[in-house]
Amino acid sequence: MAMTLDQVADEMYKMIAEAAEVKKKLKPMDVTKSILKLHGEEGVDKKLCKAAIRSLIDSGRCVYTYFGGSYIEVPHSEGAANE
Repeated sequence: MAMTLDQVADEMYKMIAEAAEVKKKLKPMDVTKSILKLHGEEGVDKKLCKAAIRSLIDSGRCVYTYFGGSYIEVPHSEGAANE
């Protein structure tokens, strides 16, 4: 059974949030490869993964950061340095 865009996006968000808990940054291609490895036989392809990442960014659930390369992360809370 093919996964929907929202299902793939939710799975990606969980993966990115878990990586953030251990202070790890993930590249978009790393997230895509992990999803394809987990669900490739379920009708998930690179186009769907790319659309899911775009959905996460557009909705504000994730943001791109640039530190010598592009990474995708959960947005930091405002004033987090003061906490």
